[in-house]
Amino acid sequence: MAVLLWASSLFPKLASSSSIYTHSSSTHLSRLLLSPSPFSPQRRSWRVLHMAASTLPRANLGLTNPSTLPPIEITFSAKETDFSEWKGDILAVGVSQNDMSKDEKGSFENATLRILDSKLGGLLAEASKEEDFTGKIGQATFLRLPGLPFRRLGLVGLGQSTSSSSSAVSAYRGFGEAVATAAKTAQAVDAAVLLASYDGLSEEAKLRAASSILSGTVLGVYEDNRFRSEWKKPSLKSVDIIGFGTGPDVENKLKSAVDVCFGVIFGRELVNAPANVLTPIALADEASNIASMFSDVMTATILDADQCKELKMGSYLGVAAASANPPRFIHLCYRPPNGSAKVKLAIVGKGLTFDSGGYNIKTGPGCSIELMKFDMGGSAATLGAARAIGQIKPPGVHFIVAACENMISGTGMRPGDIVTASNGKTIEVNNTDAEGRLTLADALVYACNQGVEKVVDLATLTGACIIALGSSVAGVFTPSDDLAAEIFSSAEITGEKFWRLPLEESYWETMKSGVADMVNTGGRQGGSITAALFLKQFVDEKVQWLHIDMAGPVWNEKKRAGTGFGVSTLVEWVLKNSS
Repeated sequence: MAVLLWASSLFPKLASSSSIYTHSSSTHLSRLLLSPSPFSPQRRSWRVLHMAASTLPRANLGLTNPSTLPPIEITFSAKETDFSEWKGDILAVGVSQNDMSKDEKGSFENATLRILDSKLGGLLAEASKEEDFTGKIGQATFLRLPGLPFRRLGLVGLGQSTSSSSSAVSAYRGFGEAVATAAKTAQAVDAAVLLASYDGLSEEAKLRAASSILSGTVLGVYEDNRFRSEWKKPSLKSVDIIGFGTGPDVENKLKSAVDVCFGVIFGRELVNAPANVLTPIALADEASNIASMFSDVMTATILDADQCKELKMGSYLGVAAASANPPRFIHLCYRPPNGSAKVKLAIVGKGLTFDSGGYNIKTGPGCSIELMKFDMGGSAATLGAARAIGQIKPPGVHFIVAACENMISGTGMRPGDIVTASNGKTIEVNNTDAEGRLTLADALVYACNQGVEKVVDLATLTGACIIALGSSVAGVFTPSDDLAAEIFSSAEITGEKFWRLPLEESYWETMKSGVADMVNTGGRQGGSITAALFLKQFVDEKVQWLHIDMAGPVWNEKKRAGTGFGVSTLVEWVLKNSS
């Protein structure tokens, strides 16, 4: 499995510009190659798909033009081989806490670790004791080993369990990230990964573990350097995945992981792009490029302000009114190549490319106005999923984004104004900084009018959800237990964290207006719940609906960068509905 990452996917070219081929040989090497430009497959290989990149308009404000970076190439190979004779820069072993048990002589009881320790003359046991390495999640130790086939040996902790639970998925992904970090530090060219023990792992669990390790490695190696004047190209060129099996099942699982990784990277780059580069028009251009790349299964409808006015989207247009950057309403329609969809789905993402707060401007410590470029994180997840879905090609789904900016000007929406949504409901705007729900109102009405059966919306909607759940967990609101179960079972596979919160109907009393059908915010108490109750007013009762408030996990404060949260769970949800 070979993966060629294009590190400059957004402005001026998309990462997803790629060619794909598969190759099987007598060595049972499973391979996949993605490249931003056409290439000639080798003999006994064949091309499945080629997608052309397109150039986007450059930003003028600040004279910022994102760099076009050279491609990053990593070859992943699934192998069954003797790990102790593997030759390369880094041999990394994933170990659980159980694997670290020793006998009365201080020797490892685990067969893999015992073989490696014997090869090192007891150094591995000694080093793990000195560094207090016990196999806990987050622990990693790498030893420099001159004179051996592998230059470095690493142990990476997997915690208590290597089961197929969501915590195990996170542990395996962390394993891949640790390998990527070690490779950067050592300037390693090649690496191999294996588990100290595969006991208790079903074949499906092995596949899931291998794909999670691949994902962690790819996302760990990737760095968004488009806006830096200097950067280093990653040195890592190949990763052997040992002991997880070979053949078509492994190949398909790793291929799917690659597709999702590109979606996550695309989502990260959208969130990271500053508002002077990623305007509503630029976001719409990105969506159009996705449709062009997958033109056999996807179409794009981009509506301007006049067209949205014809559809009576007064709630959305009220938010957009103050900005010099005009709004764009984005609708990507994916139709499966083999006929009609089994279940009609819609994914709706909040698309505020910048949120000043409007006349209720964000001020004071902790307002994070400088980070409000990530207020389109829901749309990043939506379009990232669209990019991955276009590659995987399951049954159909709609991707919808109401993109705009929330700014301040004489043409802008004022506190106290009343706007009318496209379903006829009127909203008294008592806070212009509760704007995301106003854009989502018309987007949800539009989605339901497409004849869908299920709708999931994602939004960086409320600070209240961050207070409730912190920065790692997204809030889930839905009246449908069945739809909640679908999302949570998908998250179990992807390792992303969600928590269901109540739709407490009695709280709607705080959302009543004296002059309109409702106000747009009910105050601080239960703010994320009242926001979800607001959205519920714009969903057809016949449609199953689920709202995800991802204000916390959209951003990694330590790395000061977007996470790509939501992409992998959305893709898994779509795949589950297609099976």
